[in-house]
Amino acid sequence: MKKGKVTGIGGVFFKTEDVNATKDWYQKHLGFNTDDWGCTFWWKDNDDKKASTQWSPFKKDTNHFLPSKKDFMVNYRVENLKELLEQLKTEGVTILGDVEEYSYGKFAWIVDLDGNKIELWEPIDEAFL
Repeated sequence: MKKGKVTGIGGVFFKTEDVNATKDWYQKHLGFNTDDWGCTFWWKDNDDKKASTQWSPFKKDTNHFLPSKKDFMVNYRVENLKELLEQLKTEGVTILGDVEEYSYGKFAWIVDLDGNKIELWEPIDEAFL
């Protein structure tokens, strides 16, 4: 049994020609409540705690998705990031860089079998309230 696991989608990030025009389009036509980062969707987890999923457009020339050549990156919410990374390492999964810690959670990056960069996030949702 895995000690760390994915608990949901933490965010969807994609490249676009014009970040502001894209945010404005989604706000106008689909009602997204956009801000500098995109749009945060709030929901409750199985324990009835507030949780969030982030939607964010990035500039077309961003390096944030490297080494992937794709125009998107998915962020997965995880529990026990440290334990999950230890398990993934033993399974031969490529881990990129070091864990980064912020007031709103811990982040790590891996590469899947298709070369997609995947962001793993152990969130602290209360930091956004």
